[in-house]
Amino acid sequence: MDGTASVEGVEGVEGVVGRRPTIDRAELARLVEAGMSVQALAAHFGVSESGVLQAKRAAGLAKAQMDHGAALPWTLSRAHAQSGPATNLRNLSVAAQGGRVAPERLNTAVRWARRLAEQGLDVAYDPANGFTEIPASPSGSHVARMLESALKAVEPG
Repeated sequence: MDGTASVEGVEGVEGVVGRRPTIDRAELARLVEAGMSVQALAAHFGVSESGVLQAKRAAGLAKAQMDHGAALPWTLSRAHAQSGPATNLRNLSVAAQGGRVAPERLNTAVRWARRLAEQGLDVAYDPANGFTEIPASPSGSHVARMLESALKAVEPG
């Protein structure tokens, strides 16, 4: 031995070290269509989740982001972005736009919105205090409109 460490099978890797793994677009499309998660795709291709997301965008496989501006017309503070009312309004928005919402989450949002609508209530938002329940305006309730849109999209016929 000449004093240098050697590892079996490592010869000839000079040009390989540091090379980024490539993601075959056809295989990516097939696996995305099959429903493979971003995490599983990352492991499969040996890249980060961010790398998978970039490859999906580049291949035109990324879903367009939904716009929840109608459901959440306020600029929410970070502290309130994941609150119950914000989450329920967002889930109603996803349903209204034809997106998939886990049944238990949609059920929670629908029950919440129905309770408010049946009691003649709506929500208001204040960045300092978050969401509050208020009497619905004579012109209608924001929550009731969101509920109606969501139900129209998910109920058959």
